[in-house]
Amino acid sequence: MLKHGILGLLNYGDMSGYEIMEVFRDSLNYFWNAQTSQIYRELQTLKNSGFVDDTPVKGRGGDKKIYSITESGRQELLKWLRESKFPPARDPLLMVTFFRGELTPQENIAFFIGMQKSLEMFSQQMKQADSASKLYSDAIGSADKALYWEMTVEYGKMYSKMLSEWAGRCVEMIEEKRDTDLREEEI
Repeated sequence: MLKHGILGLLNYGDMSGYEIMEVFRDSLNYFWNAQTSQIYRELQTLKNSGFVDDTPVKGRGGDKKIYSITESGRQELLKWLRESKFPPARDPLLMVTFFRGELTPQENIAFFIGMQKSLEMFSQQMKQADSASKLYSDAIGSADKALYWEMTVEYGKMYSKMLSEWAGRCVEMIEEKRDTDLREEEI
């Protein structure tokens, strides 16, 4: 997936590895995490596969490489887009939740409350994604492509809202079960 993300970014224009990381951080990072080292490693793999070229450029900060997508890379990107299917339900969060019965109710309540707090911070970051989407839309001059970026941001907002509501409901369910257990013990 990372390779296709990089190809997608380079499809918009040539960039240095640093610029790719910046754009990645301002856009794709909201739903796909990658470290700088992973991006540079993937760029080398893409170059070895013939999907990108690099051109050395002398700059005031030293030499750097400018990466560009090749026709073969563009075809790989289009193939990936055309063949992508809705992913099967593989969610580490649900796997962890399924087995949380091994922990105490207090630990699980703290887990779900912590999740809600993290999602609140994520929601604040999503506001930045709105402005970054507009900035990049202006930079490449394509409102058509920016529409799909906006759809991705909207998905992130709706998904985080749903997860927060779900985490709140999980806390309620744990508390209801704990209260029922306490009443049964009193009898």
